[in-house]
This record gives sequence, C-alpha cells and structure tokens, in this order.
Amino acid sequence: MKPFVPGRPHWWQWLTILSLDAPLVAVGWQWLLARVARTPLGWHHAFILGVSIWLAYAADRWIEGWRLVPDQIRTQRHHFYQRWRGPLAVIWLAALAADITLAGTWLTAREFTAGLVLLGPVAAYLLSHQLVHRHHPWRAPKEICVAALFGGGVAVFPAASPAVAWSALAVPLAFFCLLCLANCALISVWEQAVDEAHGQTSLALQFREGHGAVRALPWLIALAAAVLAYDLAGPRRTALVCATTSGLLLGLVDLAERRAGPRLARALADIALMSPLAVLLFEVAWF
Repeated sequence: MKPFVPGRPHWWQWLTILSLDAPLVAVGWQWLLARVARTPLGWHHAFILGVSIWLAYAADRWIEGWRLVPDQIRTQRHHFYQRWRGPLAVIWLAALAADITLAGTWLTAREFTAGLVLLGPVAAYLLSHQLVHRHHPWRAPKEICVAALFGGGVAVFPAASPAVAWSALAVPLAFFCLLCLANCALISVWEQAVDEAHGQTSLALQFREGHGAVRALPWLIALAAAVLAYDLAGPRRTALVCATTSGLLLGLVDLAERRAGPRLARALADIALMSPLAVLLFEVAWF
C-alpha cells in the first residue's frame, strides 16, 4: 500500500468517509427482507435503522481516531474522524437523541424491545474490539461479528412482527449475512497494511493462509444464490437475485483491486451490496 498522505479525498470516497454507505446497504436490504417476510414497514423503520447503523459505525471510527496518533492514520475515513472529532461528537449526540425520540414515539413495544436486545451485542462489540480485547490473539474476528450484527440489525424490525414468515425470511437473511462477511473479509485482505499500522486484528491477519478462500467466497455465494433462485418466485426470488448480483459485483471488485488499489476497492465494496436499492428505484420509476 502506498503511504497515506492526508489531502482532499476523491469524490468516490465520501460515502465511506461519512459512514453513509453501510446505512444505505442496511435500508435497502431491510426493505427487501420486509417484502420477503410479508411485514410492511414504514419510513420510520428505515430512518431508525439507518441512523442506528450510522451511530455504530461513527462510534467505531471515532474511537479509532481518538486512540491513534496522526502518524498511524492510513485512511481518509480515520483521518476525517480524528480531524473533526469535536463537531462529529456533537452531531453523533444529536443523531442519538433523534433516534431515541423517534424510536420511543413510533415503534411498537415489541419492535422497541427487539431493538434494545440487539443494542447489547453492538455495545459489547465496540467495547471488546476497540478497547478491552483489541490485541487479544484469540478474540472473535471482527468481520464475523460485524456480519452477524449487521444481519441482526437489518432483520430486527421485520422479525419483530407477530406475523413474520420465518420460513420465507431465513434463506435470504442467511445470504445477506454471508455477503456482509464476504465484504468485510475482502476488505481485511485489501487493508492488511492499514490494520497493522492501526494495531488492529483482522480476519486476514489472524488467518493468513485463508486468503484464497476469502477471495472465492463472493463467487460461491453468487453461485448458490443463483441456483436457489431458479425454483423460486416473487420477493424471495428477487432477494436471491440481489444476492447473486451483489456476490458477482464483490468478486469483480476483488479482481479489480489488484489494479485499482485498495482505496477504490474499499469504496466500491459496499456499493456492491446495494443491489436492493436498484430494485426499489426501478419500482418507483415504473410503477
């Protein structure tokens, strides 16, 4: 990796720098999984999930920027959170207040309880991986934790409905979690130098012999989703077609990373998971 020199970011880095890419992925898949589970959601569910995801990612990067000295920083996103630490803390607290207010006002008791249940593991992850067990050689890989928590966040409101169709939801949700794992694992391979400079443990550093399996994972996900989608119809088929598309895009981004570099690949990796938003935009435009 080339040495990091702080400067003006490329335009394509801003979604990642501002921690907006993950909320967009989450909102798109929440909408799609709600259709699969036959549990219609309102605008407030998308807002609460999107802000909650942003709060978690922003907190993670804020802590990272706080604990690193400037010479250790190797990415624009961490440099941004270190440079604007004070204003971002104020924005974070305001977003937290808005999130709590809207959740307390609009969510049902069942939905609010489900969100609180998920909050515990998210807080435990931030505390463990950023502070308490940061350098522990046998801690759970952060990529697996993030994939599981992200999947739980996307499914929490559809799953909280008493009428949720679990038999329909299970397979698309499993594929989404696998896509999140592939996304995070590939980034860990691309950004080994970043994690080493930041003193961060990653899947790629813990299991160096497994890089080939990581690079094969998105292609395997795409193949499995395509096979299962063939015999399905309706929203479940749409969800697996989206999983196929995202898996293929992740695989192509990985191939391109060798020439384009890890910074562009990192920006494209989350965009590859936004396939449900393309479906949503198509439906809005044509129906």
